[in-house]
Amino acid sequence: MHISEFDFVLPPELIAQQPLNERDQSRMLVVNRQAGTWRDSSFAELPSLLSENDVLVLNNTRVFPARLIGHRVVNGVAGAKVEALLVRRLADNEWEAMAKPGRALPIGALLEFGTGELRGEVTAILPDGRRVICFFADGVFDELLDRIGNTPLPPYIKRDYDEATRLDEPRYQTIYAKTRGAIAAPTAGLHFTDRVLAELRARDIEIIEITHHVGAATFQPVRVENIEEHHIEAESYEISEAAAAQINAAKAKGKRIIAVGTTTTRALESAVNEVGTVEAGFGTTKLYIHPAHRFRAVNALITNFHLPQSSLLILVASLAGRALILSAYQHAVQQQYRFYSYGDCMFIC
Repeated sequence: MHISEFDFVLPPELIAQQPLNERDQSRMLVVNRQAGTWRDSSFAELPSLLSENDVLVLNNTRVFPARLIGHRVVNGVAGAKVEALLVRRLADNEWEAMAKPGRALPIGALLEFGTGELRGEVTAILPDGRRVICFFADGVFDELLDRIGNTPLPPYIKRDYDEATRLDEPRYQTIYAKTRGAIAAPTAGLHFTDRVLAELRARDIEIIEITHHVGAATFQPVRVENIEEHHIEAESYEISEAAAAQINAAKAKGKRIIAVGTTTTRALESAVNEVGTVEAGFGTTKLYIHPAHRFRAVNALITNFHLPQSSLLILVASLAGRALILSAYQHAVQQQYRFYSYGDCMFIC
């Protein structure tokens, strides 16, 4: 299939720049795959749409402050401003990073962040232009990172970082986030509140947590015309023995497995075997879900609205059907739904 088949027109004013005052007040478009229909709803209505025959699987990854802003140091003097987004830990204090301005950071370039208590040196340049940075810290690296690092908001949120945007640190995090390791939030989970979770449990709806650390793969653009030729880099996930047992018991009873987010979907579809059993363990996945994929673990999906021509839109269309999803997206645009990380959501059932 051609990438142009997954395009749609999105007015820029529909890209949400701020979170809503209340997480669960987001709008929700309910898409019925079998009927080929949709209807407008709200996320607060979710518990009433589910039953004891449903299982929700959440991604409990925790975003860490992976965005560092500092300066290049030349002859012992702090100079030009630099920015580093930590993408992947290679060793204790060595990271693969997206750095800018990249061209100004050759091997051997010295960097400092904060008030100089965190320093770094570019030790390698990877084929894709990313830098390998070895850090030197006056203290424990992760503790310094928590203090001087910034929330790595997506580039389509056009706000300069200042004290006001520290509100993003709690809001760009699910309320059930536990396991540190993501450079972006699993945004479908941002809508959940304690009240919604309590209502779900009151309805005897099983809630299971797994971990999938959101990495650069989630944002890799599709640069090929034939979508089947696209590849994504590895992201790590973990499914505990208890979580796998719960999911498999639910599947054996014919319950509906509802993935909250595309990362949850990719983790489950990576861990399921040919006979439909989800296997426990820690792993990495390069799974790219496109229309040729056969879903073995996931029956339904809660997800935000995604970029045109993106691998995430292709994933959603693979579950629900391209024509239905693009029609639903056109409706969402006409009804001025809010798009992307801080935007509204869909329930594909």
